[in-house]
Amino acid sequence: MRRSTKKSPPPVETWTKEDVHLWLMTEVQVHKTCADRFCEEEVSGDILVDFEKTDILDLRIKHGPAVKITSYLKGLKEGSRHESQFPGYVENWTKEQVNQWLLQHVKVYSKYAERLQEEDVSGDCLVCFKKQDLLDLDVKSGPAVKILAELKRLKEKPEPTLQPILPTSTDEEAAPKPTQPEQSLAQAIATTQPESCNKTEAKTEEIVGNEKAQETFKKQTTGLPDNPKINVTIQETLEDLSKEDFKKFHFNLAVYDRSPHKPIPRGKLEDKDTMDTAKLMTGRYGSEALQVTKDVLQDIDRDLALKLEKSMGQQEQQRLSKEALKKEANQGDKLKNLLTCGGNSLDNYSRFVVVVNKSCPEQLQYLKFLSKMKLFCVLDFDPDSGTPDGLCHSYRESRVANLHTPTQYQGQTDSVIKNLNLYKQTSWVFCNGRHDLDSDSNKELDYKNWLRKSCKDVEQLVSFICNPEVLLRGRSLIIFLLLSPVDNEKDPIFDTYRSFIKHTEEENIITICASQSTYFKWRELIQEKCDYDIDHLSINDLTLSEINGTIMALGPFSQSSGRLLPSSGSSAVVLKKKEEDVMTALDILCLNQCEKMYDEESPEFHDLRIKVEEEFYRGGKVKWWNFYFSDKDKEKPFVKREKYEHLKKMIRSQLRDSKNICDLLNLFHHPGCGGTTLAMHVMWDLRQEFRCAVLKDNTLPKTEVASQVRRLMTLESDKPSPVLLLVDDSKESENPYDLVNCIQRAATEDGLNVNVDDAQNCKVIILYCVRSHSPKEQYRKHNPMQSQYITASLTQEEQQEFEKKLKELQETHEKPENFYSFMIMKSNFDQKYIEDLARNTLENFDNSSKTDQLFAFLALLNTYVAESEISLSLCEDFLGIKVIRWQEDNLMDRMKPYSNLLITDTVEEWGDFKGIRILHHSIASACLERLEKSCHLKVSDITMEILHCDLFFSDTVVKHRFMLSIQRMLIDRQRRKDGDNREPFSSLINKIHGQQGRQMVQEIFVKASSRFVTSASIPQALARYLYINERDFPEAVKWAEKAKNIKENPYTSDTIGQIHKKNLKSNNQREKQETSHNPEDLNTNIKIAHKAVKAFKRAQELANTEDEPEGDAADDESDDYPRKSYNVFGYLGVLEIAFLVFEILARLPFFEESDPMKKRYLQSFLKKAIPITSVYKEDNEINSRYMEIIKDHEQFLVSLKTEVKETFDILDCYFTYIKANNSEFESRNRWTVCGHFNKYFTLFCTAPEEMRKERQNNPNLNLKIDIEEKRSFLEKNQADTFAGILQHLDKPAEETEKITECYEFLQQKQQFIDKKQKTKETINYILSNIVLYLLKPTSQHVKNHSQLSALLLKTLHDVGLRYPFPDPYYLALLLLWPSPTERNTDFEAYVRAIRNSSYKRLTSLFRRRSTVAHLYLGKGEGLKRLVSKPQLDENFKKMRRDTLAQLWRNGDIFKDKAIIKRLHRVSGTIEQGEVFANYGKLKIPVRPALIAGIMSGFSTEKVSFYLGFAINGPLAYDIQYEN
Repeated sequence: MRRSTKKSPPPVETWTKEDVHLWLMTEVQVHKTCADRFCEEEVSGDILVDFEKTDILDLRIKHGPAVKITSYLKGLKEGSRHESQFPGYVENWTKEQVNQWLLQHVKVYSKYAERLQEEDVSGDCLVCFKKQDLLDLDVKSGPAVKILAELKRLKEKPEPTLQPILPTSTDEEAAPKPTQPEQSLAQAIATTQPESCNKTEAKTEEIVGNEKAQETFKKQTTGLPDNPKINVTIQETLEDLSKEDFKKFHFNLAVYDRSPHKPIPRGKLEDKDTMDTAKLMTGRYGSEALQVTKDVLQDIDRDLALKLEKSMGQQEQQRLSKEALKKEANQGDKLKNLLTCGGNSLDNYSRFVVVVNKSCPEQLQYLKFLSKMKLFCVLDFDPDSGTPDGLCHSYRESRVANLHTPTQYQGQTDSVIKNLNLYKQTSWVFCNGRHDLDSDSNKELDYKNWLRKSCKDVEQLVSFICNPEVLLRGRSLIIFLLLSPVDNEKDPIFDTYRSFIKHTEEENIITICASQSTYFKWRELIQEKCDYDIDHLSINDLTLSEINGTIMALGPFSQSSGRLLPSSGSSAVVLKKKEEDVMTALDILCLNQCEKMYDEESPEFHDLRIKVEEEFYRGGKVKWWNFYFSDKDKEKPFVKREKYEHLKKMIRSQLRDSKNICDLLNLFHHPGCGGTTLAMHVMWDLRQEFRCAVLKDNTLPKTEVASQVRRLMTLESDKPSPVLLLVDDSKESENPYDLVNCIQRAATEDGLNVNVDDAQNCKVIILYCVRSHSPKEQYRKHNPMQSQYITASLTQEEQQEFEKKLKELQETHEKPENFYSFMIMKSNFDQKYIEDLARNTLENFDNSSKTDQLFAFLALLNTYVAESEISLSLCEDFLGIKVIRWQEDNLMDRMKPYSNLLITDTVEEWGDFKGIRILHHSIASACLERLEKSCHLKVSDITMEILHCDLFFSDTVVKHRFMLSIQRMLIDRQRRKDGDNREPFSSLINKIHGQQGRQMVQEIFVKASSRFVTSASIPQALARYLYINERDFPEAVKWAEKAKNIKENPYTSDTIGQIHKKNLKSNNQREKQETSHNPEDLNTNIKIAHKAVKAFKRAQELANTEDEPEGDAADDESDDYPRKSYNVFGYLGVLEIAFLVFEILARLPFFEESDPMKKRYLQSFLKKAIPITSVYKEDNEINSRYMEIIKDHEQFLVSLKTEVKETFDILDCYFTYIKANNSEFESRNRWTVCGHFNKYFTLFCTAPEEMRKERQNNPNLNLKIDIEEKRSFLEKNQADTFAGILQHLDKPAEETEKITECYEFLQQKQQFIDKKQKTKETINYILSNIVLYLLKPTSQHVKNHSQLSALLLKTLHDVGLRYPFPDPYYLALLLLWPSPTERNTDFEAYVRAIRNSSYKRLTSLFRRRSTVAHLYLGKGEGLKRLVSKPQLDENFKKMRRDTLAQLWRNGDIFKDKAIIKRLHRVSGTIEQGEVFANYGKLKIPVRPALIAGIMSGFSTEKVSFYLGFAINGPLAYDIQYEN
């Protein structure tokens, strides 16, 4: 670019200082402040020629302009003109653009680029730089050469694209903004420098893309008047002055000193008319010129000054306000204050709501700050926002946003929150159309139609957002982001603003405008229509670039390298924010967690450390920061519990040794003894070896959690990484194996491709942290290789570590003795210390005080409900505290003297919900005891006070959480120390019952029921209390029916059955003691029994048929049965009722059990052999009434025997075919069934002695009696069913031999009732032979393989492939399984048949449970190739049963040499994810026994495996891939 003048200037030596000033301004074109420095230092032309660069720097002129002046001065002295060797656009670069070029294209260190920017090196300066100039700025020689070389190369390249760089500081005073020279000089420049006029504008166009932004930028970078109205107003005012007064005005103006600007020199004002004067004033004072005019006029013509003040338009008033604002704080600081409540971090607000109108593509690069903010939702009035050039689309490139409409915010608050994933992911709400969807319903509406069709929905949306239970008061901020003008009030976004101020204070809303003109109109509208001035809550004088930079520079800072996760081969990958957004259930622990989030030398970091440590040691939840601080200071390590190393070793060994995709490790601990802290400490130290995460939302479906865990495992890598997942459960009620199974399914079904070498890393270890009142007992019942426990007791070494830690805390914290949770642990949970603390705190307790009441509520809640708190806002409402925005909460002040015992917790999954609780469970418990002893305040009194407080009960999110805690307090039952059983009632109800009995308990439940009208749990719990403790069965049934009417499920129906059963048992016990007979008792009992059977059958029907959503099994999670495991308990109830009825009938005079003949009558009646009218009885009134009653109920009574037999058969199948969970609960039920079966046999099966007598009396009936005797024997030994015979695999051989002998006899005699019986007994005969062979192969009753196969084939021919039971097809697996030499081409059909029939017959029993193989394929031929599970277990006689069970569960049993020696490995393939056993062309479908047995990805592979035979088909064990 060439600069020239039209005529040569005079010799330099003759220049005055004014000439030097003019040359600097016009030729060199430096900033006016630089030129002024020369003038102030009296540098004339003869002095200028002797100046060097150092002399210029001595004038406090920065390096950039100094180099430029030096370069121009050199040309001046040599008589040559300055000519640039570089493209013209370079000289138009601002210093910021030079910085961008250096970083983005030259790629120098940022410190060099920043150094040049600090020294005001713009493009026109940079082109004058030599190497030495760069070296003088501490740029090393290498980068200096590179900068100059790249500068030269620009001549050969197209103009580089420069992207804005987000600043790390928002200091707007770093460099003075250039101001325009005075008007007269500017005119002189115009005559000599025609090229220079548009220089500023050219620079502006490089930065800002649209007209309005250019306009704003020019106003910020020049002092030229930006509104001609100011000139006109001043001129018109001055024209009202007389000539003399106008002279006075000039005189006073020349000495005006109330502005930061220097006054206009008197010489410049001489001979100037009103127009020129106005121009000079606006040139010097800018928008402040009107105020200056008014001030000067005050001493000349007060009336005219007043007139001017009145005539100042709205726009000038706004400008004056703006200037006044600038004097008190610049807009950058103001923006920071508005967003951070005067701090430095965006964390001061828990959530932001943004309302935005139409954007243009050029603005998007400056709106990246939205991705940094914790957005609750965005209300977007731009229908193009979702298109590629829209704001929403841009946001979703880096963050997750769910796209919604206002109507989706209608409904129950908690349902909306759950369905829309609010708090977890940003909700982007399209408020006026959505053009990326092609439908008429998504088109943008004009204002009139929007008002009619959409306005109401948006108003409801605003009402939802402003609900203080959704976004907590004072802890959220609404931002109106105006990217385009709002011309008048008929704009949907203005209506939305009015909706907001109906529901919230104006102070909760700020405005950010992209241009001043937009702002002024917006402010004017609000002032006019809403009578409110938003100026103090608005940002309008910053460009979008500056707004973006300012917000991005606020904390918390993003880690420069990104959040890192460990990956394969000791590498690391970046965890992108968008990926983290998707994994809403997980709090992910990164390799570089907490690093570089703060300047660690700053006071802010020091204060953070003090605060975090104080919160934790007082009783707050442990944070990753606690471990980070300890790692930073190795001399003050985190206290390690004794079990730390054990737990770490257990996790590592599980990773190394286990073959499962997912394993569960248990850590049982007392509440408040540091269990969760220990788990997180171990996790922190294993974060290099695992991808670690804490499950932060236990309410999500397990399938969703599993999907997120799988995503974490494979994130950003082709190879999986092991995951360590911490699940913290406070209730001991969840079944953690549900999550294990879901993770295994997710890993295998979702296409996880794993090489054999990577198998060890394709693993999830769940560390299940369980609060328990008996952790040691719980530990003893679990596998010690997969469990650990800690208790509220310290070892000597641990106590010494706590003593040492106290001394460390005394060095850094004030009064660490008040860190009560820490002190409780240091005292080794000393009860006296805790009691003294409670006594001293409650010394002046007054229950009439709201504060004291609230503390009592917390004591009750924190004693009886783990992880409970009362929300901060609810406490404030209760105490009548009004929260003012930005003000520190004064709740803790109001709670004195109890505030030392309280702490605030934040619950992220509830929208950063803040809750108050007592520091430690033991403190809460001690305070509750002290209230009872000293203040005579019983727990029932506090409970009733809570239930009577209307404030606590309404359908809102925060109150909903509190209500859940109250429910848990009333219904959650603790596990007993002596087993799997739970206490009959919650600890609170037990305590109230012990103190005050039924009346108070019932009052509490009745009141609670009126509060929780949609919950079945409360009436169900009351029903249980009434029938178990009070035996008030009618009242209990009433409440149980109420529970069922609220929600019918297996549990509520079962409760009704249990009440009737208890009633029947009670009546039976009473009647046993009575000597007289009352027929009406029989009538009552049969009716009760009928109702009970009906209830139990309904419960079982619901359990069998309903496919209930996860987490919705029962309101009462701790009811009579483990959650989601009702299974077969309805069948058990039916059995118990039937045998109670049989017992009651057996006491009747004509059915007395002690009399063989009368017993025979009862048998015959119940077997439907004779009607009740044929039963012999004494003829009396009582017997006649009994007969009438029995006749009335005959249908029910005679159905019981069949019902019982069918139930036994079903339970036989259940206990035989289903994989046992080895729980004490299930074992006890099995014994119950066995006991009932013995009663059944005694009642219905004829005793051998009676048969002998009958044979003697009726010799002609010998064959019939023999057959009955054989069948009776089979039934007695539970061998009359297929499942029953299979159970004899681990019983004595002699018994099975007799069973086989019986079936052999029946086969010979062929005396069958029908074909169905013949088929069943033939099938059972074949199976009994197989079982006998395995137990006693030499028995004379065993048929050989050929004989059994022939009989089976005949049976299969008779029944075909649609037999309703899987039994014959199971035998086909055993006897007809192909061998390498013989192949049955029909065999595949049998596999399909067993799958179909087992599904139809047994599917209700298989729900959520796996089948078990009783027999395996061995290495022999014929029957020799069958191996039973008991035979395999013989090799492990010395091993503990639970250890052996674990080997079977995880498949490690098949690694044992003894097993390998016995079993045959079958060759097969995996195709499309399915396993096949291959015999030539024959492909037999086989199911993997362990879901983790096959890799996903649908790769076709050769495999081998061991084969087991289950009732629903063949199972593949220990699948090995050949390659």
